[in-house]
Amino acid sequence: MAANTIPVITIDGPSASGKGTVAQIVAKELGFHYLDSGALYRLVALKAMQTETNLVNEKILSDIAKNLDVIFINNDINLEGNNVSNTIREERCGINASKIASYQLVRESLMARQRAFRQDPGLVTDGRDMGSVIFPDSNLKVFLTASAEIRAKRRYNQLIEKGINANIADLLKDIQLRDERDSNRSLAPLQHNTDARLLDTTSLSISQAVNKVLSWYSKI
Repeated sequence: MAANTIPVITIDGPSASGKGTVAQIVAKELGFHYLDSGALYRLVALKAMQTETNLVNEKILSDIAKNLDVIFINNDINLEGNNVSNTIREERCGINASKIASYQLVRESLMARQRAFRQDPGLVTDGRDMGSVIFPDSNLKVFLTASAEIRAKRRYNQLIEKGINANIADLLKDIQLRDERDSNRSLAPLQHNTDARLLDTTSLSISQAVNKVLSWYSKI
């Protein structure tokens, strides 16, 4: 089957909106592949921190993105043979990933890698520009969001469950700053495009959000 005929569901939205959890469950329900596009930017950020690369050096960051030695195995992410699944979820890594994502060369370096995940029988992917830039021909585009306060609470609970120390006030501040940066960047800004269905999960459970996406997809 040609790649552009393979079904894709894109779930874009701001940080800590729950889009990753929803996307993973939807993928499992449909038997589709899953791509966490944000993990790729976090991996670039982690490698840059490990090598003490200056985060304003776009060319070197682009080279890191091109040469990432990463393997996705179920829910584990291995970078150069080391499991970094939890490490890339730390706030510092997320903040640096948001900065790095504003660089055109980095985005171009990761574009082909992301599109390669489009394989039979289908793909569910989440991120910031999955529907607008990476898979503009996707079958279903969803913009998933929630209030900043709810997102901070969710992120706090997520980190605590993983044994990572967190402060909810600091998380809220970081989320608000990241929203502003992601929405105002000149390249592929975070935005609700008119062809994406809005899903506000502020007052929804994960299962309710999942069922809504599955319902939309079943009617295509």
